Amino acid sequence: MNELRLETEHAFTRDDAYSPPLNAQTLSSGFEEAEKINTKENAINGNKNVTSSLPRRNSREGHRTDPSDQDENIVDFDGPEDPTNPQNWPMGKKVLIIAILSTTTFITTLASGIYSPAIVTIASHYDVGSEVATLGVTLYVIGFAAGPILWGPLSEAKGRRLPLVVAAFGTAIFHFAVAVSKDIQSILINRFFAGFFGTSPLAVAGGVFVDLFDNKIRGFAVTVFTLCVFIGPMVAPFLAGFIVTSRLGWRWTMYVSGILASAAAVLNLFFVYESYAPIILAQKAAQLRRTTKNWAFHAKIEEEEEPTLVTDPCSFSIYSAFIYGLLYLFLTAYPQIFQGVYGMSPGVGGLPELGAVLGCVITGIFMILRQPVYVGKLEAKKDTAIPEWRMIEAMYGSVLFAGGLFWLGWSGYREEVHWIVPTIGGVVTGHGISLVFLQTFNYLIDSYLMLAASAVAANTFLRSLFGATSPLIASYMFHGMGIQWTLTLLGCFASLLVAVPIVFYFKGAYIRKVSKYAPKVNLSPPNEPRAEEV
Repeated sequence: MNELRLETEHAFTRDDAYSPPLNAQTLSSGFEEAEKINTKENAINGNKNVTSSLPRRNSREGHRTDPSDQDENIVDFDGPEDPTNPQNWPMGKKVLIIAILSTTTFITTLASGIYSPAIVTIASHYDVGSEVATLGVTLYVIGFAAGPILWGPLSEAKGRRLPLVVAAFGTAIFHFAVAVSKDIQSILINRFFAGFFGTSPLAVAGGVFVDLFDNKIRGFAVTVFTLCVFIGPMVAPFLAGFIVTSRLGWRWTMYVSGILASAAAVLNLFFVYESYAPIILAQKAAQLRRTTKNWAFHAKIEEEEEPTLVTDPCSFSIYSAFIYGLLYLFLTAYPQIFQGVYGMSPGVGGLPELGAVLGCVITGIFMILRQPVYVGKLEAKKDTAIPEWRMIEAMYGSVLFAGGLFWLGWSGYREEVHWIVPTIGGVVTGHGISLVFLQTFNYLIDSYLMLAASAVAANTFLRSLFGATSPLIASYMFHGMGIQWTLTLLGCFASLLVAVPIVFYFKGAYIRKVSKYAPKVNLSPPNEPRAEEV
């Protein structure tokens, strides 16, 4: 018991979050248990002569519950090996779902940046100022902020599949609507709704990761997904630059977005299955009610209040919001440097952003190499996850991000410096910011588990507001302050934010303690955490 200190007081595994303590009283006789299991199997197979009710089991792992809390009409999984439990699905099925969600998210974030190279053309075509045309980016990201308010709680009330499929088709429709718009007002309105629907996988994916994977494997899935979030807007400018300057014209940037989103929507429709355990059990209960005519059968979720957006006072959301805002300002620097200073064309001038993409790839490799260290910590704590463990990489990434901004600013404002130098600075910056974002995402998932969808939705709402304002102020900053001083200012902000993961590394357990949503397990009296145990 000496190894269980304060960290495990506020740490948890899937069992901790949902399972009451086991004791001898929870075990029924072998004959009684066999009879009850046979009852359920007959009911599921359509035997209408079944009259006895189902034993309650823990809704996440199949463990027995205390008889004092038992309701025999609550439907649950048939033990820990039940194949209908998403945790027990074949790995190939899980990988396919994560691949589709990651691809859908990549297309959504690609569409956020693919509009930017067309701003000058759109402003000229519709005879409006560049600030008005820039609203196409701002309103898309504001849609990112508004969407999670619906998609996150909806995924916990009606399941993951519904918001993912509906939103996938919705965003495809509005991308095409932008492409055929006849006036600037239609473009801006349709861009907002494209972002509103497109943000669904960003809001829901955190919950899907918890549905499908345990603590040891989930980090791989989150890494792939998060890299897609970052690589999308980094790839978009050079792709759009070539489209805008070709015979196709700016409208094809939106057609490309619509075509890709349509393909993703079809994949979501046919290959993304419902993974939220409470909804699966509710469907199972409905089947039992039909086959047995026992209308008392129900799932636990049917007794509970409708889920709401998790809005705990977690200052980590503010931190990730600042980081996300700095991302859009950082991306705005590329055309200022490589087109403005080095005189490259829009398409060629977007190619140096592949340096930032390379930084994201390095993050993925780095996290894969770090995974055995994390698994070793889990095994040492008997699979008890400590969210603050994620902060080690976030501290490292925050330093790289700040340093990369200084590097990019002071190497990219003079033509005499070879263009490869600021490009390398982009590699460092991309590696740092993607690492920070990845670990903040992991931290939220580890902290809220089955409520991760709502927690991530609240986080997405806040950071998207910061991201939406960045394109509006970026041009004024670069024109008024110059490239070097604008990026110096951003680097100073990023340097101040280095303290945030350090604070959460040491005091995160206390900060989460005020949350009424983050699961807690009281295993020992409070003690001051020690860094070596985190």
